[in-house]
Parts: sequence; structure tokens; C-alpha cells
Amino acid sequence: MTEADVNPKAYPLADAHLTKKLLDLVQQSCNYKQLQKGASEATKTLHRGISEFIVTAADAEPLEIIILHLPLLCEDKNEPYASARSKRALGQACGVSRPVIACSVTIREGSQLKQQVQSIQQCIERLLV
Repeated sequence: MTEADVNPKAYPLADAHLTKKLLDLVQQSCNYKQLQKGASEATKTLHRGISEFIVTAADAEPLEIIILHLPLLCEDKNEPYASARSKRALGQACGVSRPVIACSVTIREGSQLKQQVQSIQQCIERLLV
């Protein structure tokens, strides 16, 4: 995918290194049952206050209608969020054969992923500055 294919409204867009880390953590959180897939499920986790961070797909079409409410909601709830370039790659990381346009890694008490989640949250916050 070229830079021209990515919607400029998909902000903050993760670089290649951060995207790999994000997708790896999404895959692990799927294995630990700490993942909600889809824009509506991600929205629900934000409203319930159980989201660690949100990942959206930059190539979702039409971006404005489907997932542009998520960054606004994340900022309201003070939750980190980032965009991965590909909905297909996000779907694979979520463990499904379909493209996924948004997902939420959720909070779980005593999770083995806690340190990795905190590391990703710091990386995302650096993107937003």
C-alpha cells in the first residue's frame, strides 16, 4: 500500500515498526481473550471503560462514516488509539479471515500482557504528541 492509498484522516498512523508491535499484541490479546473486534464492539468497550487501547484500519472505506467517531471518543475517555495501514492485516491479527476495521484490547485483572500493553500505550502517546 502506498502513501497515496492511506486516508490522511487516519491519524495517528503507526509506522512499520509500531504497526508490527501493535498487530503482535492484538494477536496475543486474542489468544488471551482480551480482544473485541469491530467498530461497534470497540465503541462499547470505550463506553464501559474496559479498553486499554484502540486500533483502527487506515484503509477502511468510507472512513468518515465507519470509524471516525472512535478517535473522538478515545480522546473523551483519555484512551490511546492508533491506525494500522491495513484492515486485512488487522483481521489476520484478530484471528479471523475477514478484514477488521477496528478492535479494542481490553483490561483483564492479572493479565500476562500488562507490561506489553503499557509499552504500546507509551509508544502511541509519543505518536500523538
